[in-house]
Amino acid sequence: MKNKLLLVTFLASSFYGIQTFSAQNSTNSSKQVKDLITKKRAYNKEIGFGYKIQIYYGNETKARSLRNKFRFQFPGVYNSLEYNQPYWKVQVGNYKTKLDADKAVLKFKEKFSGIIVIPMGK
Repeated sequence: MKNKLLLVTFLASSFYGIQTFSAQNSTNSSKQVKDLITKKRAYNKEIGFGYKIQIYYGNETKARSLRNKFRFQFPGVYNSLEYNQPYWKVQVGNYKTKLDADKAVLKFKEKFSGIIVIPMGK
């Protein structure tokens, strides 16, 4: 009796799993989904994605000084110095989500003031 119940349960769950698997495959192969994926890839290629943290925007001397200070205090974090005439920017980190960037801001706020999260773009 127990074996029959176990066998029926196994067959029912197997049948349900096969139906779910085939439903997912037919959905992912639709033209609409493929078009959306293509549009998303084109958007990411053009605009970019992710977030950086800007710790300074101003003159060159102070920008270089703050970048060196940041490198010393947070040696494992990516940082860059960018020039957009007439101002210099010190940007740090490469974060996939805004939540990740916001968590990092809390850590950096202890040492630096006036920092902001900015979306990466091209």
